[in-house]
Amino acid sequence: MKEGLKKQYLWAVFFLGMFLLNYPVLSIYDIPEVWFGIPVLYFFVFAFWVLLIVLTFWAVRKSERDKHV
Repeated sequence: MKEGLKKQYLWAVFFLGMFLLNYPVLSIYDIPEVWFGIPVLYFFVFAFWVLLIVLTFWAVRKSERDKHV
């Protein structure tokens, strides 16, 4: 993967994180309900966080793998 494309993926992940972890989106999940023993809001905050980590790992890993080919 070209360095410019890697930067674009990482910027996209950053802005996705800014969107998902922003107040208006999180307020959708601020309901008095519990899933798997965890409040819904906390569940989605950690789910979004894990998603962002996986997407960042994928973008970096893909760029490193393409360098070795």
